Amino acid sequence: MAAVNVYFNPIFKAVNETRCRYRCLRGSAGSGKSVDIAQDFILKLMDKRYEGANLLVIRKIGDWNRQSTYAELVSAIYRICGPLAEMYWDIGKSPLALRCKNTGNEVLFRGMKDDKQREGVKSVTFSRGKLTWIWAEEATELEESDIDILDDRLRGKLDNPNLYYQITLTFNPVSATHWIKAKYFDKPRPSIFTHKSTYLDNLFIDPAYSERMAMRKEQDPEGYRVYGLGEWGLLGGQFFSRFSEKLHVVKPFKIPDGWIRFRSMDWGSAKPYAVGWYAVDYDGNLWKYRELYGYGGKANVGTKETAAQVAQKIVDMEGKEPIAYGVLDNACWANINTGVPTVAEEINKVLIKNGHTAFHECGKGRMAMAEEINLRLEGYTRKDGVQIPALRFFSTCFHNLRTFPLVTHDKREPEKIDTNGEDHCVDETGYACLSRPYKPQRPKKDGWRTDDYNRKKSKPSAWAY
Repeated sequence: MAAVNVYFNPIFKAVNETRCRYRCLRGSAGSGKSVDIAQDFILKLMDKRYEGANLLVIRKIGDWNRQSTYAELVSAIYRICGPLAEMYWDIGKSPLALRCKNTGNEVLFRGMKDDKQREGVKSVTFSRGKLTWIWAEEATELEESDIDILDDRLRGKLDNPNLYYQITLTFNPVSATHWIKAKYFDKPRPSIFTHKSTYLDNLFIDPAYSERMAMRKEQDPEGYRVYGLGEWGLLGGQFFSRFSEKLHVVKPFKIPDGWIRFRSMDWGSAKPYAVGWYAVDYDGNLWKYRELYGYGGKANVGTKETAAQVAQKIVDMEGKEPIAYGVLDNACWANINTGVPTVAEEINKVLIKNGHTAFHECGKGRMAMAEEINLRLEGYTRKDGVQIPALRFFSTCFHNLRTFPLVTHDKREPEKIDTNGEDHCVDETGYACLSRPYKPQRPKKDGWRTDDYNRKKSKPSAWAY
């Protein structure tokens, strides 16, 4: 192949040269970090010196790769190879895959949203060579255990002395409490390379984007710190500061037959909708065991599905499950256009037609919802000092766990939630909590009760994972 000119931002020179096992890039939106990483990988995968190298690209939800990492890598191929791109690369669309014809090096794309996908990642193989490089885009979506699984894949002797093992993490530093900061940034190690970049470092940024960031600096200083300056955010600004993965997130288990089940929903079209399914244990505690979220491929962007389409998804997910009741955003009953069915009517029509429980209006008041959520997150403390929350989430409720820590205080009225954020799961959870106001109480002494979930003792068969 003839020599080509590929342009890189100088700030990424050390990023592209490091051979540290962990390459961690935090940066603002528009910093160019993803473009740089994509070009870096494509050039290396085409280089004969790196024959036998292969790349695995990870997003929490595998389908999100199509519009992000896959698109970036394909764009890099065309920038580098121009009209000869398909002479040098096999570009697979279904399934997503890339293979350099010159070296035989490959790129595969996967997700890690559940145990099945995590097991699938463990068995990824390539036709030639070994898995040497991993790229985790939007790495803050991943759990620490996800990265540990990936890390375990990079082992064994490499026949080509030019090859090396490396995991690349790229992300916006949305929370100073995130495990990535503690694991890779707080304590320097020889095996860890960390890097920070902002849109100000991007030589190819357009003037309009710079103007947009200037406006954000004035209107949303905290958001500008994270998405403009690449600083760790939300420290001290997190609304639900009681929320803890250790305390409020559990591994899925079989819901006992005697527990009440209900669903809650916050409607959205251009913005995401959120549906949650809850079980109520014998002590009145809530366990969110399933979610349906209208994620349009980017944070706080919806799918623009119709109310009827979403209702059919609810029907399909519930099957013959006994649902006692449903609560839905009361705004869905607003009749904006006379003679046109409301959102609530459209949804309930599909539910009733299929023999499923219809929604009724939720309780009102954002402050009341926030208070109920906080009360349940707090729960009560046993005599032995163990805290028992009254609201817990299955680890499979990904969007709930992703967005809860990102909700901040309103800048003008700190006692309220900032509604400009991605608060749809919070609203849906708030409706659920309002439907069953919480009064802290201790479990009865006789028999087994739900706080035994946190105790190191045998559990009834209904709790088997």
